[in-house]
Amino acid sequence: MYCFVMTLIPETPSPSVDVDALRSAVEADFPRTVEQLKSLVSIPGIAWDSFDPERLNESAEAVAALIRGAGLTDVQILRVDNNGKPGGPAVVARRPARDGKPTVLLYAHHDVQPPGDLSLWETEPFVATERNGRLYGRGAADDKAGIMAHIGALRALDTVLGEDSGVGITLFIEGEEEAGSPTFRDFLETYRDLLEADVIVVADSGNWKVGVPALTTSLRGLVDGTVEVQVLDHAVHSGMFGGPVLDAPTLLARLISTFHNDAGDVAIEGLASSDTAAVEYAEADFREDSSVLDGVQLAGTGSIASRLWTKPALSIIGIDVPSVDMSSNTIQPKARAKFSLRLAPGQNPAEAMTAVERHVQSHAPFGAKVTFIPGEQGQAFATDTSAPAARTALWALREAWGGVEPVESGMGGSIPFIADLTELFPSAQILITGVEDPDSRAHSANESLDLGDFRNAVLAEALLLASLGQASKS
Repeated sequence: MYCFVMTLIPETPSPSVDVDALRSAVEADFPRTVEQLKSLVSIPGIAWDSFDPERLNESAEAVAALIRGAGLTDVQILRVDNNGKPGGPAVVARRPARDGKPTVLLYAHHDVQPPGDLSLWETEPFVATERNGRLYGRGAADDKAGIMAHIGALRALDTVLGEDSGVGITLFIEGEEEAGSPTFRDFLETYRDLLEADVIVVADSGNWKVGVPALTTSLRGLVDGTVEVQVLDHAVHSGMFGGPVLDAPTLLARLISTFHNDAGDVAIEGLASSDTAAVEYAEADFREDSSVLDGVQLAGTGSIASRLWTKPALSIIGIDVPSVDMSSNTIQPKARAKFSLRLAPGQNPAEAMTAVERHVQSHAPFGAKVTFIPGEQGQAFATDTSAPAARTALWALREAWGGVEPVESGMGGSIPFIADLTELFPSAQILITGVEDPDSRAHSANESLDLGDFRNAVLAEALLLASLGQASKS
C-alpha cells in the first residue's frame, strides 16, 4: 500500500544554484518561449490513421528545429516500424555529460488529440489564443507545453552556466503518444543506448491547481476490454416475441449495473483498494474541477483523493447498440460495451483482467451468452520520494513557485509507457512533472494552460537540471 501526503521538503542544505540568475534568464526568454509554443500549436500533428501524416512529420521537423536553436546539434528524427507500418516520428537529441555528471532524459510528446466537435470550441483549436492569463489551443497544455518547458529550461541553463553545467541532456519527444504509443516499447529497445539516462523527467502531467505545484508520485494502472451479451441468433419482431425474452441491451445494462455497489464503489472481487491518500481534496473543489452537475451525488466511499488515486475506478466508455435514429421494433439479439478499469497501485493488471472476466461470467443475466474480450493492460507506478532526484525536484518546484509547498500528488489516470521505462531503465529515477491544472481540459474542447504556472514550470526544470549538474554520477 502507498500513502500520498502533502509534505514539507526535509530540512537539508539547499543546492548552491543561482536561483535568481536562472529566474531572470527564464523571464527574459519567456516571451519567445510562448511565441514558439503558439507556433507548435498551429501544427495539427495527429498520429491517427484518419489524419494527414504529413502534418505529423511537419510537427516533428518543427520540434527538431527548435531543439537545434536551443544549442543541441545532435538531433535526429527517428521511428520504428509497427507490423510493416512506420511508427510516429520521434525527435531525439543528445548532449553528452561531462566530468562524471549524470545524464537526464527529458520526455514529452508533440502529437495531439483530434479537435473533436469544433462547435464546442470558443477559439480556433489550432490558433493559439491568449485570454485572461491562459493560452488556449489543442496541445497548448498536452503536451507541447512540455516540449517548450524542456527547451526553455535548457536555454536558461545555458545562459547562466554555459558549458559549466556539465549535466548530460537527452531529449526524447515522442510522436504517437495520443495514439497509444504503439511502437514505444520497440523504440526503446531499438534506441536503448541513445536513451540511457540516470534521471528521466516525463513532462506529461500537471499541478495541484493554479498557483500550487505538484510532483506526480503515483499513477493508477489500467485494463480495458469488451463485454458482449447475446440472447438470440437473430433479431425478431418485438410485438410477436416480446415478453418471454429480454433484449440484449437490457441484459447488458443489468450486467453493467453489477460492476458497482449501491454506494458506487467498484464491486468486482479481487481488486486492490485502499483509503490511504492523505491529501485533502475538498468535495466542492472536485465538483468545480470535474464540472459535476448540481444535485448529482458523488460515487464511492472514502476520501475524494483515495477514490481518485488508491481505489479502482471502472467506467463504460462505449456501447454498441442500434442508435435511436436507426431503431426498429425488433428485439436486439446482441449488444456489447467497452470498459476502462483504473487500478490502484500494487494491483497486478493480469490478475485484475481475470477478476473482471470472472465477474461478468458469473453475473450473466437470465443465462445470456456472455463473451469477454480482454484489451490493453498497463502497470501502476509509484515514485520513491526519498530518492535524491525526487527531493531535488520538490526543492526546485518550491523555489520556482516562490515558496509554495509542492504537493506529492497521485494521478487517477495512467501513463502505460512508464512501465516500459521502469523495466528497461531500472536504475533511472523517474520524475513525472507537467504544466496542466484542473481547468486545462486536455483532450477536450477549449484546452488551455495557465501562463504563470507555465513560466514557473520552465524555471523549476532549469533549477532541477542545474542542481543535478552539481552532482556526480553515482
